[in-house]
Amino acid sequence: MNARDTVTFHLHPKLRRQAENANHNFIATVSEVLEAAGLVVAFDSDDQAARLRAMARPGRSMWLMQRPVNARALVFRKTYLYPFWHIEKVAERWEWPVAKAQFDPGSVDPRKAANFYRFWRNRLFDDAPRAARRDGFVFVPLQGKLLEKRSFQCASPIDMLKSVLAHDTTRQVVVTLHPNETYSTAEQAALAALADNHARLSVQDAGKVRYLQNCDYVVTQNSGAGFMGLFFGKPLVLFGKTDCHHIGLSVAELGAARAIVAAPSHAPDYPSYLYWFLQVQAINAGRPEATTRIRNVLRGHGWPV
Repeated sequence: MNARDTVTFHLHPKLRRQAENANHNFIATVSEVLEAAGLVVAFDSDDQAARLRAMARPGRSMWLMQRPVNARALVFRKTYLYPFWHIEKVAERWEWPVAKAQFDPGSVDPRKAANFYRFWRNRLFDDAPRAARRDGFVFVPLQGKLLEKRSFQCASPIDMLKSVLAHDTTRQVVVTLHPNETYSTAEQAALAALADNHARLSVQDAGKVRYLQNCDYVVTQNSGAGFMGLFFGKPLVLFGKTDCHHIGLSVAELGAARAIVAAPSHAPDYPSYLYWFLQVQAINAGRPEATTRIRNVLRGHGWPV
């Protein structure tokens, strides 16, 4: 077998062991498609040394949530919840085809959308979405780098919070920190100072579900928590670029003031959007047609399957 016919999955150690034992449904299904086309599947780590090895190899590679190393590589990423996935040429979600596609609610079968919405709300959150209410506060799930305005952002996370407080002058603002982020002393001090100066702002440790359930709307850069809020029927204000922007209020397009003021009354078609974004635009690895969808996506990227 020619080395050019090998496809190497680059994974962190735990997932690599899982994939090598065929215990990861999506990777196993992609592997099935590749092997049916006569390609060989291999596994490697995802550290810097592995990136150098991948660049030196003549074969193809697939990277979990990491930037592909060359034109023979692709990135794959969970689409916010299992079993939905994307396989793309670039790691930045806001550059994916779905991010540039136009969402037309009229193109979606409302019956299918309603059934999909009801099923996934119940599967993900049990009865919580049906008990959703609006208790007069804004939920702001923070991510990392609180003092830095990155290229895909309209403002740093701290300045985003300042905008919320400035443009929504009546609601409480509930902030949570990302459990997988490490915050510097300077970041913690800046957040504490903001809370000290604004009685309406509080930093909470409790899980996101109760805040998604009871907030008036969600403000985020591009946190997955904002996407999950759509299952609760909660409007979403975005200060950053992302793939799931279509029914959100974009600060880049509207400005912070207009987006925040419009949020409480914003009422898009949540069921149709979630059906379109997940079932139509992503790969549902739990469906019988998953192998066909994966094959078509890989062919679209020029792979010989």
